[in-house]
Amino acid sequence: MTARKQHKATFKAKSALEVLQGEETVAELAARFGVHPTMIHQWKRQLLEGASDVFEHGRTGNPLEMDGERIRKLHTKIGELTVANGICRESSNQVLTRGGRNVRRGMVEKDHSALPVTAQCRLLSTLRPTF
Repeated sequence: MTARKQHKATFKAKSALEVLQGEETVAELAARFGVHPTMIHQWKRQLLEGASDVFEHGRTGNPLEMDGERIRKLHTKIGELTVANGICRESSNQVLTRGGRNVRRGMVEKDHSALPVTAQCRLLSTLRPTF
């Protein structure tokens, strides 16, 4: 079995732009570029959906660059996931299956600084109302 071919962004953009020009049909372009027509339709849709981002007010430079607010949100999410991972590590499956519901309920910390009770209950497979 062959591996999937990875196309570069410039190739995808060129294919999608040629479809928009309308000089050739999608089938003709697919044969010329050596891809399935469905791929060209997908690239065209992605191009049309993302075109407004190019003209978005206040955006300069690389669209992949992140602003401070987005970085702060991502760091917060990383912190939450790290705490959640720590809770999961502490509560190994062996302990959870041996102790049952009561052990899991006992592991929920009401005053945890980073993870709300609802999230702890979800991670420990415990119903929130029973806690």
